[in-house]
This record gives sequence, C-alpha cells and structure tokens, in this order.
Amino acid sequence: MWGIIPAAGSGTRIQPLAFSKELLPVGSRRDDEAERPRAVSEYLLERMLAGGATKLCFVISPWKSDILQYFGGGFGDGEATAAIAYVVQSEPSGLCDAIFRALPLIRPDEPVIVGLPDTIWFPIDALRALPEDGLSFLLFPVERPELFDAVDTDAAGRVREIEVKCAAARSRWIWGAFKMCGATLHALHALWLARERQDQYVGTLVNAWLAAGGSARGVRAGTSYVDVGTLNGYRAAMRLLGEASEPDTVPPVRLGAGRRDPPARRWQARA
Repeated sequence: MWGIIPAAGSGTRIQPLAFSKELLPVGSRRDDEAERPRAVSEYLLERMLAGGATKLCFVISPWKSDILQYFGGGFGDGEATAAIAYVVQSEPSGLCDAIFRALPLIRPDEPVIVGLPDTIWFPIDALRALPEDGLSFLLFPVERPELFDAVDTDAAGRVREIEVKCAAARSRWIWGAFKMCGATLHALHALWLARERQDQYVGTLVNAWLAAGGSARGVRAGTSYVDVGTLNGYRAAMRLLGEASEPDTVPPVRLGAGRRDPPARRWQARA
C-alpha cells in the first residue's frame, strides 16, 4: 500500500520559517533513549504505517530538499517500516496536481492513502477503518467546518457532496485523509485531465466524479483533528498532544539512514 504525502506547498500561513513547514517541530519522541523534537509530518507518516502503508511518496517542490535530507530513504522501526520515494511538483499548481505527480509509481491494483503532512489527528489507527476498494474519506468532527472541506453524507455513509470551504456547510464532518485503489486514482486523474486540470482542490474533483456517476464513502472514525498550518493551529496541536490520553501504538521511529539534522531538528518546540 502506498501513502502519498503532498508537501510541495510554500506554507505561507505560518511563514517565515527557516525550513519547510513539514519539518516544524511539534511535540517530541523517543529516539535512541533520548527525547527529541518531532517534525509535524512524522505524525502523518506514523498514521499511514498504522493504516497499512508499506511505501511512502513525498511530493516536494525543487527547493524543499530539507525534507529529503530529514527523512532519507525510509521511515519506521521493527515490523512497521516503509521505503520513501520522492517526486517533484515544479510549480505550485494545487493539491490535485501534487497528488497525481505520484501516479507513475502506483499500479491500478495497489491501494493508496493520501494525507496532509501539516495535520495531527486521532486515533492513530483510524485509517484501518477505511475499506480497501473504491474511494473513501476519513472524517473528523470540527467546530468550524467552513475552514476545511466538509463532507455531506447520507445515513449509509455515501458521500453526497464535498463542501469546499463553504460558509454555510451542512456538515460538521471534514475529511482528513482518504483512501482508494490505484485504479480509482487513475480514473480520477483521467477525469481531471478531461476537465482541463481546472480542479485545484480534491473536493471539486470528487464532486465532478460523483456527478459523473462515481461513488465515495465517508467514514466517521476520527475523533480529533488539528491543522498545524497556522500559529493558532500550532498552539491547538500542542494542547491536543498534551491532553491526548491514547497510548502511542506505533513503535519508536527511526528516520532514514544517512540523514543529517536540518535546522528544524535543533529548534525546541514550545506551546
């Protein structure tokens, strides 16, 4: 199973930083018996591994070599490990374009998970609730759905519409990650091309997919979700990690061999 991590954005909402926003230190972890700052994107990678991913693909911009330097060629420890590949989005052209950059790596018969590397959510193993086939969204309840992509579903969990940053959103459940088979990813790419690449957001493309007869499911398996891409979100993430009572079910993490510590690893996170 592949995990796609779109990390080519410039992170203007939380700049200026001296490093990629995906390396922003949030919380800490144990590493070789020492406590060290943890890059925010490590939380997503852990959750992808807990959800069954064995291969990871970072989509980065040409100037984000610090992500490659930080993670190297692999992530995880013990039985929960994954190799990491990197592809490049040369220009900031939206989330859909970033995700489809990974398409040449993915066979139609392989399942795929997509998540956002500047978010933290619980439970850690929530991705296991998503089915292997079709297209499904992992949903989280939030107080202000208008800031995200809210997912309107029927009683059976079938997605009726994704409300992209809608001020009058009908649903308070937003998507935080999604899963599909590789064949569905290829079909979405074909639809995106047919629509002349006009969709920057996943939500508008999925709405077109639904209108054309496609289907998607929303699974309300998430309990808490924080977007760390703003200063307020960063503070909320520190509170969430401090209050979390769930034990970490993922083994201690070892980053890719040969990695050197970029400036982000030496910056101590504070609430």
